[in-house]
Amino acid sequence: MAPTTPSLLSAPIELTGDWGHMLPRSADQVVERMRHACLDGVRLVSDRQPTRLRVDEHTSGPPSVWLHFDGTSMAWIIVDIGDRDWSKLAYQFGHELGHVTCNSWQVDAKPAPPCQWLEEAMVEAFSLRGLGRLAKGWKENPPFADDNAFGGAIAEYRHNIIQGYTALADSQGLTGDAAAWFAGHRSEIEIPGLNPFAQAMSVTILAEYEHAPDCVEALGALNRWPGRTGIPIAEYLKRWEASCAELQASPRLPVRMRELLRIA
Repeated sequence: MAPTTPSLLSAPIELTGDWGHMLPRSADQVVERMRHACLDGVRLVSDRQPTRLRVDEHTSGPPSVWLHFDGTSMAWIIVDIGDRDWSKLAYQFGHELGHVTCNSWQVDAKPAPPCQWLEEAMVEAFSLRGLGRLAKGWKENPPFADDNAFGGAIAEYRHNIIQGYTALADSQGLTGDAAAWFAGHRSEIEIPGLNPFAQAMSVTILAEYEHAPDCVEALGALNRWPGRTGIPIAEYLKRWEASCAELQASPRLPVRMRELLRIA
């Protein structure tokens, strides 16, 4: 029988860095739980999945995917959390795992405008979706004995983020008319990173994930073309839809983004 190629859901995870005074295996369990919360039931369509995942705890600096030059097929995720801050660990790991799902883990995956903001919005929604599933699973079957109640803390952590982003969406005008929002703020929206406009859009994308779960699989078709996020949004969405067709993934999400923003 031929060996099974590791996928993003089955690839071994190794933890490195400074994890402080956390109990042995505790951070491992949280990371593994969040991986399953994010990916269980999602068709992993990418032809560029890593064979290993490294989660590296730093004591300063932002979470990120480290674009290392050693030529291995390992995705290297950096997090920065407090001692046993499991909600923050799950949230940061989920966001960076979203980038890995979007094929943004190899050495050529340097973020670039004008479309990096959209990837940030999609992976933020990916993490928030995972947190909701993690909270439910934690309440029903916690990884640590008699810790069911912490599922409520995870749910509250998630709720607070969504509440803040929803307020941003309302104040920016996204809630009423996404196309007018995009046209009116485009120079600010297209700044790379999880900027306030990407944060606002993440709530809209989260609603799409929850309404049509097959949307999530389209993330695996992202960034499989020259230029990656560094091309205009009309071309970006066109290439994304073509990549979905090539991988036989649902094109629902890129089509919906085109409709929402009224991109010709």
